[in-house]
Amino acid sequence: MTAQLNPRGDVAVLVPAAGAGVRLGPGAPKALRLLAGEPLLVHAVRRIAAAPSVHTVVVAAPAADVEAVRAMLAPVARVTVVPGGAERQASVAAALAAVPAGPEIVLVHDAARALTPPELVESVAAAVRAGHDAVIPVLPVVDTVKEVDAGERVLGTVDRAALRAVQTPQGFRRSVLTAAHEAAGDPLTDDAGLVEKLGVPVDCVPGSELALKITRPFDLALAEHLLAGGA
Repeated sequence: MTAQLNPRGDVAVLVPAAGAGVRLGPGAPKALRLLAGEPLLVHAVRRIAAAPSVHTVVVAAPAADVEAVRAMLAPVARVTVVPGGAERQASVAAALAAVPAGPEIVLVHDAARALTPPELVESVAAAVRAGHDAVIPVLPVVDTVKEVDAGERVLGTVDRAALRAVQTPQGFRRSVLTAAHEAAGDPLTDDAGLVEKLGVPVDCVPGSELALKITRPFDLALAEHLLAGGA
């Protein structure tokens, strides 16, 4: 059954999904790799569409697969699919340009974080709605972190109390994200980084263990296990 997005919602979610995902091994583009028999992108969009505030979802797909992705997502939710770019930043910019008038909160979400709960989408959107220009979900860093030189010799131990692991969706006022992409020089893989370059404060909200990024075969196996357990 196709999910009905909220026509009165104030949130647009952009999903850049044109990357190759070479660390996951050879095969289809990462967003189209299967997890429990369905592409990662399908899992991700299904959970986004379940968030009550979401008005619009725009997916930037591999240019050669736009029609296939559109057909794949049609039973999941009414989404807009556009051709992505060679770099993630270009894909986000293309998706942002396709957002219709209306939503003033824009979230950017990785298709590889296929198990992200709708509650995290709502939490990030709520923080932007409350007045923050840019919001990222984060988790504390639990491993000891070492700084090393080019020869892999330890230079020192980093204080992890001040470190956070960043997840998606990252949320922004629409005008802020638009300005950040218009001013972008070197491509970055993190939209909050583009916003930081504008001097705009970026605030944090608690992330979710389920919003893990599926990058390596181990991550895919872990996600399969979590789904089997009801995630």
